[in-house]
Amino acid sequence: MSYTTLVTGANRGIGLEFVRQYLAEGHRVIACCRQPEQADELQALAEAHPSSLDLVALDLSDPAQLIGLKAYLGNQSIDLLISNAGLYGPKGVAFGNVSEADFAPVMAVNVLAPLLLVQTLADNLSAGAKVALLSSKMGSIADNGSGGSYLYRASKAALNAIGKSLSVDLAPQQVSVALLHPGWVQTAMGGPNALISTQTSVRGMRQLLSQLDLSVSGRFFNYDGNEIPW
Repeated sequence: MSYTTLVTGANRGIGLEFVRQYLAEGHRVIACCRQPEQADELQALAEAHPSSLDLVALDLSDPAQLIGLKAYLGNQSIDLLISNAGLYGPKGVAFGNVSEADFAPVMAVNVLAPLLLVQTLADNLSAGAKVALLSSKMGSIADNGSGGSYLYRASKAALNAIGKSLSVDLAPQQVSVALLHPGWVQTAMGGPNALISTQTSVRGMRQLLSQLDLSVSGRFFNYDGNEIPW
């Protein structure tokens, strides 16, 4: 029985590793990113897996492009939807220097886009499907002891609220939702000094998603399976 996984932000880092690992597991993968034709590693994977990997151009800063994604999918079922694409925004913006110009793009990609993605593709989600929203421990209000990082923290806290609501609204469709903190990962966003590799992070999240069901839907987990306080 084929299993179809859709991943956003699939051209690098965590998204690319999700594509690699789910292909290795035998999934059919739909990999979405802004410019797939310029994503060399994705292109190489597509050449190696021509029948099981589809590359789709999708810029989540432009909500209208979701209409094109929906048209591309048609009636295809999705068993696992991974909303991974995100922005950190300008780093080092301290209190007193936050601007609307900086704030709006982060909120558009990290908050509105995942909601619209799930909303647009809700009819494609199979009974028993799973939705993974890539959040961050920086969105935990209880964990915030250092302040700052207003843009990213606010966007991930808002995403957590959206994920919780989605878990309630999608339950009648037998769709479960998880908010996932991937850890401090060695990516372009996390930097070279981060604690874990993309391989370790994604392996942990895949294990978590394999066990996800309605009984734990709407909860906030670290990649290692530990629950994170809101």
